[in-house]
Amino acid sequence: MKYTNNKRDSFFLKIAWDVILVYLLICFFGIVNIYSSSCANIDLGIFSSGTYSNKQAIYLAMCLVMGFFILLLDGNFYQRVAYVAYAITTLMLVMVLFLGREVNGAKSWFFFGGFALQVAEFAKYGTSLAVSRFLGDNGFYKTSLKKKITLFAIAFFPILLIMLQPDLGSAMVFMAFIFPIFREGLSMSLVICLLYFVIIAVLSLVVNNFILLGVILILFLLIYFFTRKDKAIARDLVLLFVVSVAINVGADFMLNNVLAPHQRDRVEVLLGIKEDKFGVGYNINQSKIAIGSGSLTGKGFYEGTQTKMDFVPESHTDFIFCTVGEEWGFLGCLTLILLYLYLFIRMIFMAERQRTRFSRVFGYAVVGILFLHVLINISMTIGFFPVVGIPLPFMSYGGSSLLGFSLLLFTFVKLDAYRYNVL
Repeated sequence: MKYTNNKRDSFFLKIAWDVILVYLLICFFGIVNIYSSSCANIDLGIFSSGTYSNKQAIYLAMCLVMGFFILLLDGNFYQRVAYVAYAITTLMLVMVLFLGREVNGAKSWFFFGGFALQVAEFAKYGTSLAVSRFLGDNGFYKTSLKKKITLFAIAFFPILLIMLQPDLGSAMVFMAFIFPIFREGLSMSLVICLLYFVIIAVLSLVVNNFILLGVILILFLLIYFFTRKDKAIARDLVLLFVVSVAINVGADFMLNNVLAPHQRDRVEVLLGIKEDKFGVGYNINQSKIAIGSGSLTGKGFYEGTQTKMDFVPESHTDFIFCTVGEEWGFLGCLTLILLYLYLFIRMIFMAERQRTRFSRVFGYAVVGILFLHVLINISMTIGFFPVVGIPLPFMSYGGSSLLGFSLLLFTFVKLDAYRYNVL
């Protein structure tokens, strides 16, 4: 599809201002909570020089300037640069392995003077553009097997590079590309198989391997007994059993040989394999105490003791949701979740009204990435997911994450505004 120069309506009237408004509300709420959780001196204002909240406000100002220019660019620009952006961000993922600086056990960052750049945040943007371009040009449902393999390679190759850092949290977010691929025709049976494999992997870590494989074998034998006349089903059952065995062995290998020691400990604490409330389980335990202490309406702004006194580490970054729970209570958490929910639903409606497959796929990629970030981050703060260290979109302190999320959101808002100009 090409864009026309049709200007029958003002361009700025076509922009989804409600999406930008919700974005700003979450960002400002994030700055308030960053200040409350990180500034021990109440005499310092929220925008005082040197405070994390002031730095976050500067990052937000940079994002708004960037967003303004994104909205002014030609509608064809993003399609044209999709593969270039993917190549650049992928090359950066390779370079960071050799030239990056290690932070918290992961070699994920470039440092330029006083500014740190986390490459994975921008790789999400490059990959979103590339997946959108490939699906926009080829579709999915009627494409050849070779092209489908190419698509999955584009979407998930960055996971391998990020795992070499290793950064498990950022790698997991790339599973968000299942959302747009599913929308474009990925079989539901394949999605169910993926969920089945995830369940097998988790059970492999909790249940004795021989018992688990015995149960799977008996289950498959029972199914085979009732479907043995259908050779296609029998073949699929054998394949599923072989893959199940491979996952059973692979999950244990991953846990003990691939994950960093602190990541392995966090997974084992979450799954109940071991208990360590004062070691690796400390973050989760203190996080639940902080959120629970907020009760219905919270302790009030700047009154949080668990987060302010550093009982909850990283309360202004990955654990910012703890500050919301402690100081604003259940109602504050609910309000924030509803803002995210509005953003997701609104952007899905926007994606469905696009006139090009490229724009629609990109919209679903943005929703998928933001959704997984919110789901994983909040789940880990309430003890439903291992602590993998990913930010809460637009809330957590960090220039790289805020810039990366803003790039995704403003680009989609731009594409949506241009939909009337598509022939």
